[in-house]
Amino acid sequence: MTVDLREEKELAQQRFKEICKHAKIVDTHNDFPYLLRVQLRNKLQLAEFDFENGLTSHTDLVKMRQGQVGVQFFSCFIECKNPNYLYQDFDTPTTVVRDTLEQIDVTRRLVCKYNNDLKFVDCADDAIAAFRNNGKIAIALGVEGLHQVDTSLAVLRQYYSLGVRYITLTHNCDNPFATAASSITGGLPDRGLSAYGIECIFEMNRLGMMVDLSHVSHRTMHDALDVTKAPVIFSHSSAYTLTEHERNVRDDVLERLKTNGGVVQVNFYQDFIRKPGSDRATIDDAADHILHIIKVAGWEHVGLGSDFDGIPQGPKGLEDVSKYPDLICKIIERTNATNEQIEGLMGLNVLRVWKKTELVALQLSKKLEPIESSWSGRKWEFYSYAKEFPELFPDAYKLNEKSTVWNYDQPLNIEK
Repeated sequence: MTVDLREEKELAQQRFKEICKHAKIVDTHNDFPYLLRVQLRNKLQLAEFDFENGLTSHTDLVKMRQGQVGVQFFSCFIECKNPNYLYQDFDTPTTVVRDTLEQIDVTRRLVCKYNNDLKFVDCADDAIAAFRNNGKIAIALGVEGLHQVDTSLAVLRQYYSLGVRYITLTHNCDNPFATAASSITGGLPDRGLSAYGIECIFEMNRLGMMVDLSHVSHRTMHDALDVTKAPVIFSHSSAYTLTEHERNVRDDVLERLKTNGGVVQVNFYQDFIRKPGSDRATIDDAADHILHIIKVAGWEHVGLGSDFDGIPQGPKGLEDVSKYPDLICKIIERTNATNEQIEGLMGLNVLRVWKKTELVALQLSKKLEPIESSWSGRKWEFYSYAKEFPELFPDAYKLNEKSTVWNYDQPLNIEK
């Protein structure tokens, strides 16, 4: 390394250190709770498990502190219900809601167990206060796929009440709400959002739950951007132009983020960021994807969503959460970015989206009741003696289901 390059690297490190006095990394997607499920059956009291002292996973407290992580969204992920991801059976009963609740539970128990370092948060201001005022790592919750609500908006509302602040519209399977990117890869048509999916997005807007467009099809991205009243996130996606994978975001969608105000949180999975013909992705590949999103959408629309502990290995030079400083320094070295722009990339951009989502919800909740409609394929089954009970009012048993219809063209005066 030449003297000039060494000095440039040292200057970047010094600048990053100064920035970290009031800004930290916000990572919107980490699958560590899934490791607890599949390896420990969610038993945190096992003697072998010590989150404080050097696990071999991508994530533990030591690595998070080294990586200057201030806010971590843990994914309460449960798999699609069928190993054939092209399935279209959405009504067969499953255990997905039970399993999701277990993941919410184990994540919150992890925070309680290590509460000297971690703090559970469910709003953007509390997340900022946790790392700025208390020196703790804020832990927030995401759910990775609407298959995990099992077709019910009531379940979605209950997840919100338990602290879930974003839901990915699909995982690697279609659901009654939206089309997944994996379905397009598998040869199914891109149907985008369903009518029920539009209602779901609006209910998420009303609640203050961020709409996550990672994993969804190209048409679903555009459909969601057409109807949402709040900025969107891509919690763990990268740039399609650099790596042509259906999980990544095309430039025409990136362009729309300028108007919507949303963010793409760059994913570190090798298949999503490595150059064609390369055996392994590198930290420079991750930086390339960040810089491409900045080039198309702008500095205000990019962030970090690693997918650590949900991928086999990180890129070379970006192996775990402790390596975040190296990535940020790389961006500092390769750009003429202001401190404000670097802080946005590190996490203030997505925190802005979170706060705007909360503001939209505040406005909508004054005007609208919860959406009570159900998926059109829902089978309502009751015991045979149900009609022996008293009627609420004459002909109550004969009523067809009714749903509130929202005019999505209705303008809203949302404060900036």
